[in-house]
Amino acid sequence: MPQEPLAYFITFTTYGTWLQGRDPGWVDREHNEYGAPILKADIERESAHRTKLRQAEYRLDEPRRAIVLRTILEVVANRKWRALAVHVRTNHVHIVVSAGVKPEKVLADCKAWASRRLREEFNEDAARDRWTQHGSTIYLWSEASVAEKVEYVVNGQGSPMSVFDYRR
Repeated sequence: MPQEPLAYFITFTTYGTWLQGRDPGWVDREHNEYGAPILKADIERESAHRTKLRQAEYRLDEPRRAIVLRTILEVVANRKWRALAVHVRTNHVHIVVSAGVKPEKVLADCKAWASRRLREEFNEDAARDRWTQHGSTIYLWSEASVAEKVEYVVNGQGSPMSVFDYRR
């Protein structure tokens, strides 16, 4: 196993769209380990979490997805990281990236810059929550795991939305 991961698989979601209890499944702190089973839908739990939202959920339409994709690629290029795959969906973003920093830095930079560009482009309120706190960061140690995640990000999400694939 290499001392440094070959890449990271990073996922983050838009505010209010991936609540605990949601269908088709979810995780909580007790079930948030790699390989842990996804929990079944729990309408009461989802409803309880929805009532705690401070703002309406945030979804990415096509123009916003394009801005987020362009911004992520800009951040990655400026930091001299290497984007392998990016897929911006209406309610979440997947990134496979090779970077010489911790994945939390990649996650934070991409979310912050995407928020800034969305504010500028669409004249959105600076106080608007666009992303949920944190995100998922999975270390990819082998060429096979990188290839698997790139394939999933590009082709395993249903109809393509705003996608970058280094293979094309």
